[in-house]
Amino acid sequence: MAGHSKWANIQHRKGRQDAARSKLFSKFSKEITVAAKMGDPDPDKNPRLRLAIKEAKGQSMPKDNIDRAIKKATGGDGEAYEEIRYEGYGPNGVAVIVEAMTDNRNRTASNIRSTFSKNGGNMGETGSVGFMFERKGEIIYPASVGDSEAVLEAAIEAGAEDVESSEDGHVIWCADTDLNDVSTALEEQLGESESTKLVWKPQNTTELDLDGMQSLMKLIDALEDDDDVQRVTTNFEASDEVMAQL
Repeated sequence: MAGHSKWANIQHRKGRQDAARSKLFSKFSKEITVAAKMGDPDPDKNPRLRLAIKEAKGQSMPKDNIDRAIKKATGGDGEAYEEIRYEGYGPNGVAVIVEAMTDNRNRTASNIRSTFSKNGGNMGETGSVGFMFERKGEIIYPASVGDSEAVLEAAIEAGAEDVESSEDGHVIWCADTDLNDVSTALEEQLGESESTKLVWKPQNTTELDLDGMQSLMKLIDALEDDDDVQRVTTNFEASDEVMAQL
């Protein structure tokens, strides 16, 4: 019975992972379709589309899915999505930014407000926490591409602003408007990145203990489960010990 139980747990976990992956691909498809619809369907002529495709590939999204999302935009049958940003506070006063794409603003606002309140948070007005973050380009490379000095030199040459290197890898920061140029220049020197995207970088953080992290993760999971939500950003900070327990 123990073996059967373990197998059932593994199957359940795999089912959840597959569902999460499917949801993630759906969000990428939406971003790619919108980017292709707003600009040129050729990624070489459309920086936003190129970055969307790069992020999707970084998460192993199949090429067929990417091509289908672009075709949806050029075929004229893509839904008319509106991009909206929501801001608020999670448990323990953690700042939260929610980026959404929706074809029904009222539905999305109502759902997100409800999710905040049901999970110990509070949705605020636009700008209520945005001042705590900076819009930045974030490019991530594995540690295997080189030591910190080599990566720093390549990053400066490419026009980046800052590099954070650790045993886990290198995080390269640049101005949001420079992300396409910097990432292209870095690719020539370091190869394909693990991740290239626009992010909200916290200017200050809120330290959380294990209970605080568990409460916050409940809110983040519930928000990310919403089909209209593209990504969720917070300014939490937690020790390695807390993250390991989590």
